[in-house]
Amino acid sequence: MPPFKRALASAILTCGLLAAPANAADVTIAVGGAFTSLDPHYHNLIPNSSLTQHIFDRLVNPDANLRPEPALAHSWVAVEPNAWEFRLREDARFHDGTPFTADDVAFTLARVPEVKNGPGGYALYTRPVREVVVVNPHTVRLVTHSPAPLIPAFMAALPMVGRRNGEGASTSDYNSGKAAVGTGPYRLVSYTPGDRAVFTRNDQYWGGKPHWERVTVRLIANDATRLAALKAGDVDLIDQVSTRDSAELSKDARAGVFVMPGVRNIYLHLDMFRNDTPFVTDLQGNRLPQNPLLDLRVRRALSMAINRQGIVAQVMDGQASPSGQFLPNGTMGSDPSLAPDAYDPVGARRLLAEAGYPQGFAVTLHGPNDRYVNDARVLQAVAQMWTRIGVRTQVEAQPSNVYFTRSARDEFSIGLLGWGTGTGEADSPLTSLVATRDPSRGRGASNRSGYSSPQLDGLLDQALATLDPAAREETYRQATRVAINDLAIVPLHHQINIWAARRGLTYDARNDERTMAMSLRPAQ
Repeated sequence: MPPFKRALASAILTCGLLAAPANAADVTIAVGGAFTSLDPHYHNLIPNSSLTQHIFDRLVNPDANLRPEPALAHSWVAVEPNAWEFRLREDARFHDGTPFTADDVAFTLARVPEVKNGPGGYALYTRPVREVVVVNPHTVRLVTHSPAPLIPAFMAALPMVGRRNGEGASTSDYNSGKAAVGTGPYRLVSYTPGDRAVFTRNDQYWGGKPHWERVTVRLIANDATRLAALKAGDVDLIDQVSTRDSAELSKDARAGVFVMPGVRNIYLHLDMFRNDTPFVTDLQGNRLPQNPLLDLRVRRALSMAINRQGIVAQVMDGQASPSGQFLPNGTMGSDPSLAPDAYDPVGARRLLAEAGYPQGFAVTLHGPNDRYVNDARVLQAVAQMWTRIGVRTQVEAQPSNVYFTRSARDEFSIGLLGWGTGTGEADSPLTSLVATRDPSRGRGASNRSGYSSPQLDGLLDQALATLDPAAREETYRQATRVAINDLAIVPLHHQINIWAARRGLTYDARNDERTMAMSLRPAQ
C-alpha cells in the first residue's frame, strides 16, 4: 500500500476509534466465538451462554469470579442433607408479563433432559435432582438423590425458561424467537444464526433498567477483522483480543483493554476407545494393526514432545500459563502437586520406541480455527513438535461450528478443545471430560477420548456427595491425579481472557469468558 494510502487508512481508523456511536444508548459487541443456538439448554457453550443470558435469568447469578449471587432466587438454604430450598423473587416477570414462579423452575428442570440433538447439554446440572417440590408460588425445593453441595452453583449455570412459552417448544422455536421469552434484562428483536442477535432493553426488568437501549451482538470470527471493526468505530466492544494486539492496544489512550486470568484449559483429547482410529496411520498412509493412542507410553511421549513454555511465549505472547491439569492453581480442586510434563523430545522418542514405534507414525490433528485464542497457531505449533519426534502430523483446522459438530460424533482421533468450570470447582471438567460416558447420569457428555476409569468414577461420586469443602477438594484432587496420570487429556495451557472497548467504556472482565452487554458500562 502506498504511504499516503497507509496514512489515510490510519487516520480513518484513528477517527473511528475516537468516535462514539451515533446513538449513545445503542451498543454493538463483536464476539469471536460462534454462537449456535438461542435455546438456552441446547449446547453448553460459552458463546451460547453469553448470548442467552441477555434473555434468560438464572436462580443464582455467577459473578465475575464465579461466586454465587442472588438472582431469580433471593435466598437458598439446605433444609435437609438431601434438599435445597430456594425462595424466589416476587417481582420477576417474563417479557410477556407472565409472573415467574416455582412452577417455571419445575418446568425448566423437567425440560433439560428432553432437549434433542444437543452437542453438549445441561443434564449434569439436573441429574442430582430426584424431585422438584413446588412449596408455593415463590418457594421451590430441590430434593436430591444424595447430598449435593453444588446445587446452588449448578443453578447458577442453568437458565430458567417459562412454562407458558416453553411448553412443547423445540430448539427451532427458540431460534425463531417464538419461545425466546425470558425474565432477563433484554428482549429479543432478531436472531440470525452465524451472524448476529439484536436485543432491546427490558424496561420492566426486576434488576433495574439496563443501561443500553439496544444491543447488537455480531459474530466476527477473524481476530484482525474484529479489531479493525473496533478501530473503525463499527463496534464498541470486542472479546478474544489477539495476544499480539493486546500489548499495542494497552498503550493506546483511545481504547481500553480489560484482562482477567481465565479458568479455561486448552487441551488435546486422544482416541482411547477404538482399536481402529480413523486419522492415525503408518508413515506410508496404511492403517495400523492397533491404535497407538491406546498405549500410555505413546500418550506420554506426545505430551513430553510439547514445549508448553514455548507455546506460551511464542504463540500466546505470554498471555497464558502452561497447564498440567484441568484448572489453574488456586481453583477449587486444582492439585498443586501436578506440574505440566517437562519438554523432553529425547525421552519422547525413547518412549515411542519402547511402545513399538521407533520410526513413529502419522496423525491428523484436528481443531477449530475461530474459537480459542490463537487456536490455529497452537495446532501448528504442536504439529511441528510432534513431527520432530517422528510423529508426522498434519493439521486440519475448521470453523468451530463444523468442528464441534464432527467432534461430537467422535470423528477425530486427536482434537483440540477448551474447557473451564461453571461452578468454580473441578466438578465440571471431571464430570464432562473424563467421567465414563453415561447419558442417564449426565456423565461424560464431552468425553471425546472415550476414557473410562471405575476408580475416577467412584471418586467423583464421592466428591459430589461431600458437603465439607476441604474433604470435597481432596477427593477432586485424587480424581484429577487419576485422570492426568492416565493422560485422559493432554493439557496445554490456561488462557487469559482479554477484551477491548472504545474510549469511554469499561468492561467488567470475567474469568468465565462471558461477553455480555450487562458487563459493559460507561467509564466513570
